[in-house]
Amino acid sequence: LGLLAMAGLARVVGTGPTRVDRYFLRDNTAIYDWRLVLLFVSDARVVTVAWAVGVGIALWQQRTRLALVALVTVPVTTLLVPACKQLFGRTKGGTWAYPSGHTTVLVVVLGMLVLLAAWKTWAVIAAGVLTVWGMLGQSLTYHYFTDTVGGLLLGSAIVAAAAVLAGCPPPGCRPLAGS
Repeated sequence: LGLLAMAGLARVVGTGPTRVDRYFLRDNTAIYDWRLVLLFVSDARVVTVAWAVGVGIALWQQRTRLALVALVTVPVTTLLVPACKQLFGRTKGGTWAYPSGHTTVLVVVLGMLVLLAAWKTWAVIAAGVLTVWGMLGQSLTYHYFTDTVGGLLLGSAIVAAAAVLAGCPPPGCRPLAGS
């Protein structure tokens, strides 16, 4: 569903900014460019450290299947995003924009951490807050807001697939046979 929604949104937004995107593009700098604070969460170094810590904890807890899925999922995501960007052809400032790779990878790493935390409510809420934080940072600087929504949708689809592969379905869902 996430992939279909991402493709549908790409079709709706086209190649330029929407009315919603223009809202985020207005000058918000005032005295201090506070948008830089919002970029912290989606910074590649921060996300990489969170990913490595998550994989390390999964290994320490002897959750080898989850560790392997988490270890593979992020690099696969970083290869998938550029292909999606070229497929949809939306640019901002001369570079591919849709879906936002920073947002996609952030959602995937946070999703892996939610799986590691066994879908605990606090982990889901924290991941949600950090995702919104990262989306705002990207949409107020490098991306259109709708690019970040596309990244959220793509990242969610990848996390759903990873949860199935790792045998960590959400509460209320039955794991696959043999998981």
